[in-house]
Amino acid sequence: MNLNVVLVEPEIPQNTGNIVRTCAATGARLHLIKPLGFSLEDRYLKRAGLDYWPMAEISLYEDLNEFYAKNGNCGCFYVTTKGLNNYAQVSYPNTSYVFFGKETRGLPEELLAANKDSCIRIPMLPGTRSLNLSNSVAIVVYEMLRQKGFDGLQMQGRLTRYDWASL
Repeated sequence: MNLNVVLVEPEIPQNTGNIVRTCAATGARLHLIKPLGFSLEDRYLKRAGLDYWPMAEISLYEDLNEFYAKNGNCGCFYVTTKGLNNYAQVSYPNTSYVFFGKETRGLPEELLAANKDSCIRIPMLPGTRSLNLSNSVAIVVYEMLRQKGFDGLQMQGRLTRYDWASL
């Protein structure tokens, strides 16, 4: 599966650092659309991503136009509280791009309006605004991977000091 996470104008370095870690652990590519609300040298960003930075494939774009020019617009899904489709009921193609907006405002309204049928939502209780950005990315990424049988991911852990039978 060619899984791509697209962050449009992320603002909080810790969220992006956590998303770098999720992408590194799952093999997802991370695409960052400027302007960013932080420097890529930010110590909070680096701390949240720990030592996963070298394992993550990250692309940086000046704006959405540059992103679409380089990647096209097929297999795109837009995560928003305004989405009409449940993220877990969508069938994701092998090459998918999942867009997430900035923490304070989400994705631009004009982008959502132009892609209404591709807008997806994570169900929540009425009266709640939204979930944390890095949590939302993890929820959707793992659903996409589940649909593909977690292809390429290690499925079992291994104890180092104990045998399961002795527990």
